[in-house]
Amino acid sequence: MRGALEKRPGKSRGGAAVGMIAELDGVEAAAVLYFRLWCTGSDAQSTVLSDFISLLGSVQGRKAAKTLEELCNLCAQHGRRPLMRHSIHCKCLGADESCFANFVAAAATGQREDAMLFATLMVRPDFAPLVTALAADFGHALRRMNLAAPKEMVSGSPSIHAHTSTVH
Repeated sequence: MRGALEKRPGKSRGGAAVGMIAELDGVEAAAVLYFRLWCTGSDAQSTVLSDFISLLGSVQGRKAAKTLEELCNLCAQHGRRPLMRHSIHCKCLGADESCFANFVAAAATGQREDAMLFATLMVRPDFAPLVTALAADFGHALRRMNLAAPKEMVSGSPSIHAHTSTVH
């Protein structure tokens, strides 16, 4: 089975650093960080759910987590290629992560055509409308959470990657 949401060492398309998390607005940064967390595993997914519930309430928090789960699953199952991600604490922003951030932001602000274009870079074209609708719902939830980029991602110099499992 082709895992389209993965982190692997070495050079890989989509993993190249193209910016810093600190350069993103709150919704974009949150989209990347929750994407990273969700893909890390069940413990991190529980953290995501807890965050969503604490900021959105039980019903809306669970709905936001389910939306992120469906979005990630569709990207994994119908991705054009594996989406690369950096480690959760990395201050860098990978090319695929940048695409994901812009995708969610465009969908959440009603820029459907732009969001669909971003979607076709990540998934098969026949799934673009579905993932765009999910991205809009996810982005709306992030906007309601009124988040900003984490302070540790903003201050200081770029992190030194100590783990061999990071993209770069």
